[in-house]
Amino acid sequence: MKILAIETSCDETAIALISVCDKPVSDKGVKNRSTSLINSKLQFKILNNFVASQIKIHRPFGGVVPTLAKREHLKNLPFLFKKLISKNSVKSNFLCSIDLIAVTTGPGLEPCLWTGIKFAEELYHKIKKNNPKSKIIGVNHLKGHLYSFLLSKEILKYKKLKDIFPAVALIVSGGHTILLLMKSLTEYKKLGETKDDAAGESFDKVARMLNLPYPGGPELEKVAAKGNEKAVNFPRPMINQKNYDFSFSGLKTAVFYHLRDNQKNITAGQEFNISKLDSAINKADIAASFQQAVIDVLTAKTIKAAKEFKVKTILVSGGVAANKKLRLTLKKEAQKNNCAFIAPPLKFNMDNAVMIALAAYIANFKKEKIKISAKGDFPL
Repeated sequence: MKILAIETSCDETAIALISVCDKPVSDKGVKNRSTSLINSKLQFKILNNFVASQIKIHRPFGGVVPTLAKREHLKNLPFLFKKLISKNSVKSNFLCSIDLIAVTTGPGLEPCLWTGIKFAEELYHKIKKNNPKSKIIGVNHLKGHLYSFLLSKEILKYKKLKDIFPAVALIVSGGHTILLLMKSLTEYKKLGETKDDAAGESFDKVARMLNLPYPGGPELEKVAAKGNEKAVNFPRPMINQKNYDFSFSGLKTAVFYHLRDNQKNITAGQEFNISKLDSAINKADIAASFQQAVIDVLTAKTIKAAKEFKVKTILVSGGVAANKKLRLTLKKEAQKNNCAFIAPPLKFNMDNAVMIALAAYIANFKKEKIKISAKGDFPL
């Protein structure tokens, strides 16, 4: 099966083409399609993967501007598709060979989502004329992140996908922080999620407080590498609560108050201006202390779930999962608890269309029907 995927949920324009073949390791005991997929070693090949970044466009504004993001998607989609065609021009009837078109329908910025949807639908109508069996399917962006663990080389160690499960999956991104229990590749339930700011959102907001450029998360990580994570004892929200929910709004506020209360150039009665930080403020120490607080909470909740449900594997994905210290901490704690640790390659933690293609394959396999319409809020 060939899948062409389109991702435009935020500020990355992405198109990918993959081929997928799932073959059961053994036909013995295979009673239905679901069992077949669980017992199989999912084989896929990334034929093409293109991403157009908009960082330079949004950096002057300190964040993503939806109207500008939409404009860039409109420019980038035809360009990337033309690039895709040129890479496959030697193959006859390339478009006719597409079995499934996948497009992100949410969650995300609706003006951006609609650009991808309309482009995918126009493409689908062209392909349908010559390939009546072709399909188009909407994909939940979060499922893309969830299944991005399949892109890890660690997967090659497993003869059957079922050997990975049960697993605890942490999805940690700019807009979401979710902890899941996965019983199999196709069965999962939500254990908890953030009650306010997501981890990635708090990274971005604290980065702005420290006057770091957009995108804030990666910039804060760079600065934190030079600091002392024990310099400031920031709170670890909800770390000791029995549930698996998260909260990072209070942590973000604690950073703000720390900056305000430690400004030497502020006299009584003066209003604190976050854009004019005292040069004596050690940004590296604050960044490192904040980052450590977030990592401690994410790790504690994830390991707690791994112990309670006696899982074999810990999975992590999403933009914040590109944070190297978070990955290293989770991996060490997983090993201490006799759990395998699987995370996608760093570039596939960020928004991309390959993960959307994989999620589409699984959704199509399960015969899920998702209305192809932009959904700013699209629960997992």
